[in-house]
Amino acid sequence: MACMKLGSKSDAFQRQGQAWFCTTGLPSDIVVEVGEMSFHLHKFPLLSRSGVMERLIAEASEDGEEGCVIKLSDVPGGAKTFELVAKFCYGVKLELTASNVVCLRCAAEHLEMTEEYGEGNLISQTEMFLNQVVLKNWKDSLRALQTCEDVLSYAEELQITKRCIESLAMKASTDPNLFGWPVMEHGGPMQSPGGSVLWNGISTGARPKHSSSDWWYEDASTLSLPLYKRLISAMESRGIKQEIIAGSLSFYAKKYLPGLNRRQGTSESCNRLAPVGLGMSLSEEDQKLLLEEVDLLLPMQKGLVSTKFLFGLLRTAKILRANPSCISNLEKRIGMQLDQASLEDLLMPNFSHSMETLYDVDCVQRILDHFLAMDQVAAGDASPCSVDDGQLMGSPSLTPITMVAKLIDGYLAEVAPDINLKLPKFQSLAAAVPEYGRPLDDGLYRAIDIYLKSHPWLVECDREQLCRLMDCQKLSLEACTHAAQNERLPLRIIVQVLFFEQLQLRTSIAGCFLVSDNLDGGSRQLRSGMVGPNEGGGGWATAVRENQVLKVGMDNMRMRVSELEKECSNMRQEIEKLGKGKVVCSGSGSSSSWGNVSKKFGFRMKSHQMCSAQEGSVNNNNNGGNKAEKGGKDKHAKKHMMKKLSLEE
Repeated sequence: MACMKLGSKSDAFQRQGQAWFCTTGLPSDIVVEVGEMSFHLHKFPLLSRSGVMERLIAEASEDGEEGCVIKLSDVPGGAKTFELVAKFCYGVKLELTASNVVCLRCAAEHLEMTEEYGEGNLISQTEMFLNQVVLKNWKDSLRALQTCEDVLSYAEELQITKRCIESLAMKASTDPNLFGWPVMEHGGPMQSPGGSVLWNGISTGARPKHSSSDWWYEDASTLSLPLYKRLISAMESRGIKQEIIAGSLSFYAKKYLPGLNRRQGTSESCNRLAPVGLGMSLSEEDQKLLLEEVDLLLPMQKGLVSTKFLFGLLRTAKILRANPSCISNLEKRIGMQLDQASLEDLLMPNFSHSMETLYDVDCVQRILDHFLAMDQVAAGDASPCSVDDGQLMGSPSLTPITMVAKLIDGYLAEVAPDINLKLPKFQSLAAAVPEYGRPLDDGLYRAIDIYLKSHPWLVECDREQLCRLMDCQKLSLEACTHAAQNERLPLRIIVQVLFFEQLQLRTSIAGCFLVSDNLDGGSRQLRSGMVGPNEGGGGWATAVRENQVLKVGMDNMRMRVSELEKECSNMRQEIEKLGKGKVVCSGSGSSSSWGNVSKKFGFRMKSHQMCSAQEGSVNNNNNGGNKAEKGGKDKHAKKHMMKKLSLEE
């Protein structure tokens, strides 16, 4: 810390209890009382330097009171500062530093220690030290600004606070790698790994270390909240990047809001020097005020701070009962970058008085609504329905909504076991995600299954309504297999899943046949010499191995298709037993009950061909043929009917 020495005489002041005595050999003729401290001094050194002391001493002499006593109750800095003023008046050695210059400057102004009462008086000396030394130095400017808290009204009147803030803002907005001042003050001793720099034209033989843009965060966090706010505002006016401002706000909030460090022990940053005016720990009211101020200072821009930090602010705001506008702003900020959140962030406990659910589902719903609103604005007039499915899923613009859909599905699975979670609230959150945001509905199916398991009292109609949230066509083969055997799902949904699973298997088999044909064609080319032995990589042996693997896979899928056909037949018989009606096909065009069920599932079936096959089976039974012929025709009709059981796109 820089300092300036004043005076040349040796110290002649001694303290005895609550009194100071000047031991110059002459008896004191005046007593100056400053607070609880009394100073036994002499009139001439004081009145020769201070206009206020000159008037007070003259007034006391006119009253003719024996023993001149003057009370100074409003001296800036109190008795400690007046002690330095008295030493200055006596010419005793003292040091001006960044820690005392502000109080001395204010006290000198208050006591009218101008050049009229002696050249080089205290006002000019302190002002010169401020301008030429303190304000040129980052550390000294910071320390001087901290001491302004003690004499804030006087410092504001003399614009000392403003000058310190402007000095700090200017230094923080300057690239520290362009000059050596921040490195010499902040980064410790300079290193010389081989290069050298010029300082005022003189080669020092040292190279300054490169500093990052956050080098001033720790120092700024030692300021009280009012001064810190003014410093941030001054930096913004100087055009400092919003990312740097947001980083400083994040650092400041983490230092004084314990709720943001809930996964850590005693934060190292909290054990450092607390700012003037802020204790080592803040009260809940002070924390609430700090949080609301951070929200106001934080720019409303995506990606300036981490989503985890914003969730921490939101969680703390709910605990401290911050004002609704603060909570709403934080929800909007999170909604802007919800795709960067994790499932752990979303699992916020419910701090409301009702405690209806374990987790705050309503808050997540609002955050999701904000994200979807921002996503629609970003999408503009582009309609996802007009784009091919393959292009849509691969579009970079859909990456955020896809990530959010996966996040919400995971959140639904976590909150589903809560027995107090009502069905409409679960449905509302699940349905809020656009259909194009989910490439697969496996995550949604898992959440629905957990909810059904945790709420076994749901009636059949509610189960069907819940299951309509997912699209069976967007379930993977593994999910279809699980759903087909899931007793918790409604019967209608199980049948629909079976049909789509059969369709997926048939599509896969068709693709395997196509690949097999291509491989066979390539093998023939190899055998016929159309492709050279060195052009095919693995050549004939590789093609044979791949062909064998595909054939084994096709055999397995054929067996699975056969099993599914049997399951479909059994399901159809079960539905007929439930009273849906017998299958009747007539020339008048009346449809079968099985056809009606299939139409409810959304299928368009080739009913006339199925009916023809069934009529043939019935006629053969009525003609009274032998048992072997009858069994063969029934088997043929059943097989023909199952082949026609398919979807028309």
